[in-house]
Amino acid sequence: MSSSSSAPQPTPKSTPAAASAPAPTPTADSGRPPNRVLWAMLLTLLSGFALSQAFRTTTAILAQGLTAEFGLSPGSLGAFAGLFGLSFGVAQLLMGVGLDLWGLRRTVLTAFPLAIGGAALSAAAPGYAWLMVGQLMIGVGCSPAFLACTLFIARHFPADRFAYLSGVAMGVGGLGLLFTGTPLAWLVQHGGGWRTGYAVLAVLSALSWLLIWLRVHEPAPLVPPPAQRETWGQALLGFGQLLTVPHTWGILLLGMSGYAAFLSLRGLWLAPLLMDRYHLTLVDSGNVALGLSLIALFAPGLAGRLDPGIGRRRRWIGNASLLMAGLFALLAFLRVHPAASVLLILLMGLLSGYGVLQYADVRASYPPALTGRALSAYTMAMFLGVALMQWFTGIVATGAQRLGWDAHTAVMLAIAAWLALASVAFRFLPVSSLVSSQASEPR
Repeated sequence: MSSSSSAPQPTPKSTPAAASAPAPTPTADSGRPPNRVLWAMLLTLLSGFALSQAFRTTTAILAQGLTAEFGLSPGSLGAFAGLFGLSFGVAQLLMGVGLDLWGLRRTVLTAFPLAIGGAALSAAAPGYAWLMVGQLMIGVGCSPAFLACTLFIARHFPADRFAYLSGVAMGVGGLGLLFTGTPLAWLVQHGGGWRTGYAVLAVLSALSWLLIWLRVHEPAPLVPPPAQRETWGQALLGFGQLLTVPHTWGILLLGMSGYAAFLSLRGLWLAPLLMDRYHLTLVDSGNVALGLSLIALFAPGLAGRLDPGIGRRRRWIGNASLLMAGLFALLAFLRVHPAASVLLILLMGLLSGYGVLQYADVRASYPPALTGRALSAYTMAMFLGVALMQWFTGIVATGAQRLGWDAHTAVMLAIAAWLALASVAFRFLPVSSLVSSQASEPR
């Protein structure tokens, strides 16, 4: 939300001189907790974000067990995986306004029990419909997790450290991706099946909620809040107005595609592809997922250091997304040896870091008054894209099976085509005048 990303920074206030006067108003320095306290609260909030990362990537490891127990088609499996992204993305707007109106502690503590309940319901689900209800609850419950962390950084750390600390936050949150690699695969294979995985995530989520309740207490604001806060209706209207800006569409179309392509592979099709095509074990597939997750932790930072600047950034983004589409097409037909596919998948994880350049492009494409809202819209597009792509690829896989085609080949080609079309749209749809005016070379 725009109001979240531009939260006012504390400013000093004068204190009464008389000793007998009422307690002085705290200054910025005296009212600010020590750094170690702020870091402890931030890391506690990040435990919720890490679990959000874990929940969104469980399907790739649990897919075989879910399919075996409930007889799910690839289309049903894709709809199940995509429901997290759909509910998470739709709830982003509501949670963003809630964080502004009610504060991050209250919002997270109110929403996160839905994720706990959803995980517990999934662990005990007697059928597919109950699984879908649990997934919906998990998506909504996790939706304020990362937004709360960025808001906490904006409010309680120096503004010039925002980008760095946000990167650190994303890295720490990525520990959830590591859990859904080898550890979750081993747990599922040796510890009682997919239901055990959800049960463990429910317990970890409950512990995270308890830590947030005990440890996170936002310092009182050192300056009065704005006289007029944004209402729910104003927030919805503002997002609608953003869609009338011509250059928004290219940004959103690619935003719905790049992260969705990577997460559809990592979070849904990775283990089924490796197990069906090369007969790897679930733990072997988990090891690949773990390696991919480790690379994905550092790839955004590497891409950020290689940022060519506003003049050439869009060209880099367009070329990187087209290259990623080509790698998906190559993966569709690559069958020579499992090691070749694993190396290609790890290379795709490294290339996925170009997504951080898209955030920089969004920031550069709008005036300061619209930057926060644009970033929120971009984040929503990312997760709605994940939901749509996972649902769509499930339909593609089901259709391919009915026609006697290889489902994984069809899925990888569908992702490649989706990403290629979005890349072309990004290149040829209107560009912000703020970007084009600073470009040093033609697009």
